[in-house]
Amino acid sequence: MRFGWVSVTGVVCLALWGCGPGSGPVRTELMAPEPLAAADYRAPGLPAQFGDTKPHPWEGRPPASYPVHGIDAARYQGKIDWPKARAAGVEFAWLKATEGGDHIDPGYGANAARARAAGVAVGAYHFYYFCRPAIEQADWFIRTVPARKGDLPPVLDIEWNHTSPSCQLRPPAAKVRAEMRIFLNALEAHYGTQPVVYTDPKFYEDNDLGRMAGVEFWLRSVSAHPSEKYPNERWSFWQYSGTGVVPGIGGTVDLNAFGGSRTGWENWLSGRAQ
Repeated sequence: MRFGWVSVTGVVCLALWGCGPGSGPVRTELMAPEPLAAADYRAPGLPAQFGDTKPHPWEGRPPASYPVHGIDAARYQGKIDWPKARAAGVEFAWLKATEGGDHIDPGYGANAARARAAGVAVGAYHFYYFCRPAIEQADWFIRTVPARKGDLPPVLDIEWNHTSPSCQLRPPAAKVRAEMRIFLNALEAHYGTQPVVYTDPKFYEDNDLGRMAGVEFWLRSVSAHPSEKYPNERWSFWQYSGTGVVPGIGGTVDLNAFGGSRTGWENWLSGRAQ
């Protein structure tokens, strides 16, 4: 999930009620990326139906050794052909819904219902913005994403965003962890299920996130198994590629695995869904 709401060549920011701070929600435009054929990008260590435009020579336990796989997506993937993606092995998807305190990603609205109809377990994620208070961001997510029985838990996507055009703030670690708790507690109280936290190795290390007891992690590690990048940390989901190719999805997409057996996945889903 390397993307904030930064502009992309040929894409403009669309405002629902204006573009300035405090002038109302801002929605970015849905993209229509060129389709890629997964068969042209086959990669060792990945599930057979997926590809990767920048494959990694996996050693040790590769992603394909896990039985349950999914994606995370935003406006960059456009409208997804969910029956085709599901047939290729996509079983879950987290879709970007919000960022900061006033941004909406149209990918969630364009894809969530279609994903559910295709039998894909769906959830929403929020991209954290360090120049807005945590409670404002939690309130924004809650107002934007309705609670829906059976959906995946909400996700807090928190990482340093060096590409942000408006916020380069990097609070001290103790402040980061305190704000995370505020956000997570607010969402858990509203949705009735504990959120999942997505992060990457640098952010995890910089903010000593291993000190946060009781957090369920979804960890990015695109060059090694999570056990190498996050020693002794427990995790439920592993993002193993940011350049994946999946039937039914234009361009590239993030690839993820559930960190357990198929039975473990079924038990996790029944216990953690909203």
